[in-house]
Amino acid sequence: MKTLVFTCGDINGISPEVCVKTINQIYNPEERKIIFFCPANIFENTADLEHLSFRWQVVKEKFVNDQFAYDGSELVTVVDIGKFQQNIGKPTIHSGNAAFVALKKGYKTVASGKADAMVTAPVSKTALKLANIKYPGQTELLAKLSKSKKFLMVFLSDDFICGLTTIHEPLKKVSKLITKEKVKSSIRILYNTLQNDLRIESPKVAVLGLNPHAGENGNIGREEINAILPAIKSLKNIFAEGPFPPDAFFGNKKFKGYDAVLGMYHDQVLIPFKMMNFERGVNYTAGLPLIRTSPDHGTGYDIAGKGIANSQSMVEAVKWVERIILNRRKNKDVGKNIF
Repeated sequence: MKTLVFTCGDINGISPEVCVKTINQIYNPEERKIIFFCPANIFENTADLEHLSFRWQVVKEKFVNDQFAYDGSELVTVVDIGKFQQNIGKPTIHSGNAAFVALKKGYKTVASGKADAMVTAPVSKTALKLANIKYPGQTELLAKLSKSKKFLMVFLSDDFICGLTTIHEPLKKVSKLITKEKVKSSIRILYNTLQNDLRIESPKVAVLGLNPHAGENGNIGREEINAILPAIKSLKNIFAEGPFPPDAFFGNKKFKGYDAVLGMYHDQVLIPFKMMNFERGVNYTAGLPLIRTSPDHGTGYDIAGKGIANSQSMVEAVKWVERIILNRRKNKDVGKNIF
């Protein structure tokens, strides 16, 4: 039996819709129990768009000794986080606040042991900023809440797994962030995630260069010589190769020879990943003591409120989170000391 937390994400986009559609598809109280942190008014608005096959109860949040008092119900438990104004199709201070509140309460529930993992719906960075929430995304916020200094944004699919050395950073800042220690830490977290969370024996990691042609021996940038290659060479008992020129690496489909690829910045690996897995990709926050996945898409403001959002990526997020739950149960200490 598994207990999963869902968070509503941005209430003005498709996030509540893909949550409800996913819960509709996976609901089976004999296999999993579900806690959904969402404003009751938003859940009810969303439920009106769908033909629900699951039974639910709406409850007010109740904490005992700083822990959510979950009763283990077979019903889907919708935890009302308060009434928030909904403005379909655009980011607002209300949608930013609702996403933030749901994420914090969902985190607390998993961290306290009342649930096994969390699946978070997409949020808007603009809405978070309007709400004066100074985090570029859920990954960074969860790292802060869990006091995790070494974490990695990883993208999961059956065909391709990749990680990001830098996450939501402007390109003009990326070069300064590519240090030997940063690259070394990222390789280690990715390798340990493959080995422990995904149970891949003797994983192989490919590391991409930052510059065109991977710097071409320092003629087009020296990050490969000064940081990336030294980081790879300094690692012991970890199979990592590179730095590879990204264009040739993907053009020749060399990623098929590795269990995962580490990129230096966001679009470097997200473009090929989304080309292969646009409706099936999953975002996973590696390096945290708790387990969290999310669909690999945005808030979908342009189709919000129409009932036409595709929930497949959210369903895949559930499949991957449950796989990681089972793998961590096989090694109860994995979240404590491997990173």
